[in-house]
Amino acid sequence: MLFSLPTLKTCQVLVDEFRSAPQPFEPEKLRFAGVGDRDVYNISAPFVDEGEWVIAGRVEARDSEQSEVYFFVERDGVWVPREGAPVFALQDPFVSRIHGQLVFGGVETFPHPVFVGEHSWRTVFYRGPNIRRLEKFAEGPDGMKDIRLVELKDGSIGVFTRPQGEKGGRGKIGFTRIFSLDELTPDVIEAAPILDAQFTDEEWGGVNEAHLLANGLVGALGHIACFDEQGNRHYYPMVFVLNPETMERSELELLALRSHFLDGPAKRPDLANVVFSGGLIRKGDGTAELYAGVGDAEAQKISLIDPFAKYEAQELDRMYASV
Repeated sequence: MLFSLPTLKTCQVLVDEFRSAPQPFEPEKLRFAGVGDRDVYNISAPFVDEGEWVIAGRVEARDSEQSEVYFFVERDGVWVPREGAPVFALQDPFVSRIHGQLVFGGVETFPHPVFVGEHSWRTVFYRGPNIRRLEKFAEGPDGMKDIRLVELKDGSIGVFTRPQGEKGGRGKIGFTRIFSLDELTPDVIEAAPILDAQFTDEEWGGVNEAHLLANGLVGALGHIACFDEQGNRHYYPMVFVLNPETMERSELELLALRSHFLDGPAKRPDLANVVFSGGLIRKGDGTAELYAGVGDAEAQKISLIDPFAKYEAQELDRMYASV
């Protein structure tokens, strides 16, 4: 049975389990140009806009976290800024298609309202028929990242959230449904119930991209993260599958470790083992490509077995007959 009551597992347990699973293959660094000596990382997966494949990427100096999001197109194997495309003062971009519109978003930073010299953040959302005509329409609660949208089989909209603090600790995943993008408000996002048995109180995670599967289930691509005893951060790309009707879900599964990617720089020594899921391209042949930020300093992609195929192949009735 592919779905059962999820078991709470730490990063280390998931890493140990993953070592005996099918391993990813063919890592490749993405080459970017046209942004000076700044790094490009925490990218989206490629998506089609006006007939052209585009990647949204976080562009940032190595010694800074003041970032911009550019839209890149590939020219002779190198991704360059798309001519005439807008540039946003955001971090960690994401895209989805909702009710025929392109929905784009990222994390906006701003001076903390209480603590002088510190910053807070919020997720902001834009929509439009294409990149050139994006307009802001919503923002999430202050202090919340990793809010992601997916159009469900019945036309409603699934909303993944990631509260922190009193409700979510270091960061847990919530989920709710709305019926129009106009209903995406901070109050609705804050009220989303948390999916339990995913992260211990010492660890955290979030959803980076959501896929509607052919049988109506939702495949969630995300990350799980922890600190080690030296204070270093460890981020691992993971997936799980959710039934939005019953809220039943699969256990977390890792997709790759930092060692599966090519060697490269890190923004800081404590970020050397960070792989931040950007997006997943399902190839239709049983494989997929994971696009990710690595070390908060560069972007890579890697091939793997499609993690959602085994769930998509099941009929819902049969899947839950014995649950």
